[in-house]
Formats: sequence, C-alpha cells, structure tokens
Amino acid sequence: MVFIKWLAVVMWAKLIYYLSDIPGLDMGLGIWDLFVRKSAHIFEFAYLTALLYLALLDSARIKRRTLAIFAAVPALLYAFSDEFHQLYVPKRHGSIADVAVDAVGILIVCYLILRTDLFSNESGILRGGIAK
Repeated sequence: MVFIKWLAVVMWAKLIYYLSDIPGLDMGLGIWDLFVRKSAHIFEFAYLTALLYLALLDSARIKRRTLAIFAAVPALLYAFSDEFHQLYVPKRHGSIADVAVDAVGILIVCYLILRTDLFSNESGILRGGIAK
C-alpha cells in the first residue's frame, strides 16, 4: 500500500510537470482565466502536499507536525522547480508570485493536518473515515 501512495505522489508530480510544459494556457476567459489558473495552482500543490503527507504517514512513525513539514518542504521545492521549468517553455514564464500562490495550497493542507483529524490514522475523509 505504501508503494501505491508513493506512486500517486510521483504521478501527480508528473501531471504538474506536464501541465507546466504546455505552451501558453490562455483559455480566453478574461479575468476568469486568471482566477482559474491561480485556483489550479492552489489545488495542484495542496493535493501534492496531501499525497506526500499520506505517503509519509505510512512510511515513518514520527509526529504529525514533523510529517507536515516533511510534506510541505518538498512540495514547496517542487513549486520553485516548476516555475523554473516554465522559464524555458514557450509563451510561459516563471513567477515567484506563482510560488507564493502554490504555498497557499501547501499551507492550507498543513493547517488541516495540524488542526483537524481529516488526515489522521484513525479517521478522516482521505482514510475512508467519516468527515466530522
């Protein structure tokens, strides 16, 4: 089961890379285009952080706070590398502001990890338990 969780992390990271490799993602929605793209940034990196946390949860027996940090740091590093990668994609540009947007998603998941039982071993919606 641990292997499948780490495979999910790798596959999600590959999806982020694939989406970042598409030249120019303007959808022609005006201001809504910006909203959709920034929301996607938040979601992509929130989900990556959640997948990392769940994989680490089954791989290591350490405190929840430490696991949250161990999930957040690689997700943030991947956000930086994603923006660096976009510097070399036609009609795209890397932006430190986008890393900050990615960090919002990472911080949301870290907050949920530390303040709720959504990601706990015993319960939680991502573990097949019932959300409270």
